[in-house]
Amino acid sequence: MPASAPSSVLGAALALGSAVSYGLNIVLARLVADAGVAGVSLVFYRTAVVVVLVAAAIGLWRQAVAVPRERWPIMAVLVVSSILIAVCYISAIVFVPVTVAAVIFYTFPVLIVLASPFVEGRRLTAALLCVAALAFVGVALVVGPAFEALDWRGIALAGLASAAAATQFFAGVRARDLPLATKVFWINTLTLPASLAIALAFGVMSPPGDLMLAPVVVGLGVVTFIAAFTLQFLALARANAVAAGLSFCIEPVVAAMGAALLLGERLDLVQILGVALVIGAIAGNVLLESRREARLRARAAG
Repeated sequence: MPASAPSSVLGAALALGSAVSYGLNIVLARLVADAGVAGVSLVFYRTAVVVVLVAAAIGLWRQAVAVPRERWPIMAVLVVSSILIAVCYISAIVFVPVTVAAVIFYTFPVLIVLASPFVEGRRLTAALLCVAALAFVGVALVVGPAFEALDWRGIALAGLASAAAATQFFAGVRARDLPLATKVFWINTLTLPASLAIALAFGVMSPPGDLMLAPVVVGLGVVTFIAAFTLQFLALARANAVAAGLSFCIEPVVAAMGAALLLGERLDLVQILGVALVIGAIAGNVLLESRREARLRARAAG
């Protein structure tokens, strides 16, 4: 591996930071909802803030965000997959419990691992499969789904969101040549009308004045979302999809622990075991990536 090649270990670490930020953002969104602001509305407003900030930065530094014509297809995949994640995940919880939707959605790291031989040409090893399985079992234990009164529509929507997330990660790796500002601007600009449409369709669009019901929490929610989104695409510019995707299994763990600390929810022994499994799987992922990069460096040097 050339010395200038991006490090998947660094990318996995950035993805871990992104997942932690997303996990904190979920807890903050719950606090905002408890204050009277609908979660879907928060998605719309925070996306609007990102678009305004990126547009201001682009104007200040005179940075172009035009996508070269030959890169339109990969940019389109990024945008569509990002919109599908938001639309399908939010819609799924209308038909099934949130915990069920979360467990189905977090099959996306496993989908990434299984698809990696076909998309990235990666060899599928027993160790990698074990790490992916360990991570998924850990997530399932942390979330603790209640599988009653299941509706096929919710299962299908959560499954589509999971497939879209796997697609987004692969596309993010393929689009690492595009500037970060370009990806952030177009993904959020085109997600904005989609989130507005969802909020209006569900009749949960809160007026802007409602954000002042919890201004500090809303502000922290926007900051953690910006950090999460930025770190995610910085990670995908440096890591393969497998390394970044498995790091994201920490997101529901952070959300559960944050809910315990800030919302008074309790973690039982099964959830604590799930936390341990996820942390072990992420450590295993980093170890596998370190060894993989060492082999690539040795091969390039030889």
